[in-house]
Amino acid sequence: MDTKNTVQPPADYEQWSNEDRFEHINGPIFIHKDHKPEPGRGLITFYAQKKHCNGGGAVHGGMLMTFADSALFAISKHAFEGDHGVTVTMNNEFVSAAWPGEWIEAEGELVRKTKSGLMFVRGRLFCGDKTILLFSGLLKRIETKGMKA
Repeated sequence: MDTKNTVQPPADYEQWSNEDRFEHINGPIFIHKDHKPEPGRGLITFYAQKKHCNGGGAVHGGMLMTFADSALFAISKHAFEGDHGVTVTMNNEFVSAAWPGEWIEAEGELVRKTKSGLMFVRGRLFCGDKTILLFSGLLKRIETKGMKA
């Protein structure tokens, strides 16, 4: 399978991570450059291609959940204070199908951050006015100070 990404980001977006091999293979995923997209635009986005589709021709639910998991971290990135994190739990509700040739976007909010580093996040995936998936999750901040490279 060719893992070279040829999709160009929309204006004001850049590739989110060149270091996350999983997202590189499954994306590319783009993030808004200043983390403040205009109303109606998502914080992160990806262009649905044939490689993202299931046997029925729609974007695979696993790809949508992968993208939603990435969105949890993009939405709460500022709260990690330079550290990394892990997904503790995530809930997804499929609302409508997504199709190749569409830009799938994500938006959401950090609902709460605890002193112990737990973060409650919720959001939605959408394409234009169409909601595709609603998601929520609990993330845990993992301190990287002193970790071996």
